[in-house]
Amino acid sequence: MDEGAVFNMYREVPSVAAKSAWSLKHTQSLARPDFQTGTTETDQELLRNLVAFYCVTEGIFFYCGFSQILSMGRRNKMTGVAEQFQYILRDESMHLNFGIDMINQIKIENPQLWTVEFQDEVTQMIIEGTELEIAYARDTMPRGVLGMNAAIMEEYLHFICNRRLAQIGLKEQYPGAQNPFPWMSEIIDLRKEKNFFETRVTEYQVGGALSWD
Repeated sequence: MDEGAVFNMYREVPSVAAKSAWSLKHTQSLARPDFQTGTTETDQELLRNLVAFYCVTEGIFFYCGFSQILSMGRRNKMTGVAEQFQYILRDESMHLNFGIDMINQIKIENPQLWTVEFQDEVTQMIIEGTELEIAYARDTMPRGVLGMNAAIMEEYLHFICNRRLAQIGLKEQYPGAQNPFPWMSEIIDLRKEKNFFETRVTEYQVGGALSWD
């Protein structure tokens, strides 16, 4: 593979570039050294950035890729990569739960920030993020992969969107959306009692031993 081509995919593949641009647009204040809270406007801006980062970037944008790779692992394909994705997903779940707790605590301590108008804005942000991830699913699975396809992924992402909204006290936007990948919930919700540094990796083969038939 061409190293430069792979690296540049984040800005040359339209659906990936759109997700990157959305995240940068909605989390800029978090990276500004001069950003300060203390007014209703700046406090809402902080809350807006936290929702974008935790509920969308961490809470939605990873989930198509996670389920694709972990689905492969369930079929005993790409098992080494799939195991590493389990560790990554465990960490992302911890980040997400921390962010959700922080957002909800800010709401409790500052109820004046959580206006009806602000709730509508946040809801729309999460819907936008969901639609961007669905576009990514369509880009990466134009013909489906081993029983997984963009239509099933769309249902899953609607389910995830509803979950993120409910976690911060907002109304679900996709009534009746079901989880077509219950095994993803098992991976996310159950504690994985294994440490990476205590795991002996046996699934890898050297390149010369691989069979491509």
